[in-house]
Amino acid sequence: MNELGPATPFYITVLLWMARIVFFAFVSAFLVWLGIRVLDILTPRIHERQKIGESPVSIGLFIGGFFIFIGLVIHGIATCPVVVGASAVESVFSPVRLGLLGVSFLISLLVGVALFNILDWLTPRIPFRGIRENPVAVGIYVFGYLVFFGLIVHAALTTSL
Repeated sequence: MNELGPATPFYITVLLWMARIVFFAFVSAFLVWLGIRVLDILTPRIHERQKIGESPVSIGLFIGGFFIFIGLVIHGIATCPVVVGASAVESVFSPVRLGLLGVSFLISLLVGVALFNILDWLTPRIPFRGIRENPVAVGIYVFGYLVFFGLIVHAALTTSL
């Protein structure tokens, strides 16, 4: 008698699903850490990592933004399609999804910093670089970047290929 349904036991499917979530959460957390370091380089007049540490409120904003970012990543990977017939290793460490994360990382940095500078140039009466004077302002700025990057990563994870 032939069984209807998946050939893989349910508990294996759940373990693979959990492994995907953990793997992509750690990869994404590394990318966001790297992104903040690169922001320091691309916006040399605003020292994000240093300024955030100067105020408990900016630290709280950073942590809040990070939780939203990781929530978007976990939701994205938990709901993203899995290739039918893929091996267990491929379903967890999907090279296509990893590539999309890399591209998302580059897009978030390049587009984000470019738009920041263009908008700063187009609005000369609003001195964007003035945020460097206040750690809370820098915390809000980085909070926005974390949410921005989280939405881009979420889109990359939930895209059907």
